[in-house]
Amino acid sequence: MPFHVRPLSIHCRQPLTHRTHVCFGISPFNSYFTTERITDLARWGLDEFGAMHFFVPDVPAAYTLEALGYPPERAAHKARRQGQYLRNKIARALSQLGVHHPDRLILGWSELDANRRYRRLLGEAQRLFDREPDFQAACLTASRWVLDKRLAAGAAPTDDQLRAAVRYFLAELPLFADTRSIVGTPSSVFCYHQCIPFLHQFYRGELPWRPIAGQGFAVLTPTPSPEEPRRPLTDGLLV
Repeated sequence: MPFHVRPLSIHCRQPLTHRTHVCFGISPFNSYFTTERITDLARWGLDEFGAMHFFVPDVPAAYTLEALGYPPERAAHKARRQGQYLRNKIARALSQLGVHHPDRLILGWSELDANRRYRRLLGEAQRLFDREPDFQAACLTASRWVLDKRLAAGAAPTDDQLRAAVRYFLAELPLFADTRSIVGTPSSVFCYHQCIPFLHQFYRGELPWRPIAGQGFAVLTPTPSPEEPRRPLTDGLLV
């Protein structure tokens, strides 16, 4: 399946042009990521880039569930199960495309928690969240979007819910800032099918933190067939 690729800012064009590495964000509990879709992404990545990874925020997904009222143990269990389900789908898709050792192309919590660069970036994101009011407000707004779509109609997330859910977003930020150093490649493009205002600000250098040079972001959407009209893109998050 062909894809339409839209770099998020002028600074994202060079990593996309180089096609050195792509990282696909794969969201837990998101029906968009069918087996067929994941296979199409893997095929496209293999054809278009020198290397690729799939990012699965498995363990951090528990933070969103906790914000929605799940007890911590149940939230962690549910997130782990969903994460393993996604890992299995990705591994099968890669194996069918002839990739040996497909698990090596998956970035979940077990891989990232052991990655020194990721841990350093996560600590930096947390410090900025704690100390920079503008950055904190932008992160909480991003998390509000997630909760607004999951709460009952008319309900607004409380401050406690936002602060529980924002831990998920903070866990994603290192991949937006510097996937290239996390995986050890000269440049990288993070691809997802939606985008939120935070990321526009982030990649335009409008926030106290910004991505490293050589790190890009692109909105990646399936190209509709001639019979299928293009649907408007809805701003989103890895949810």
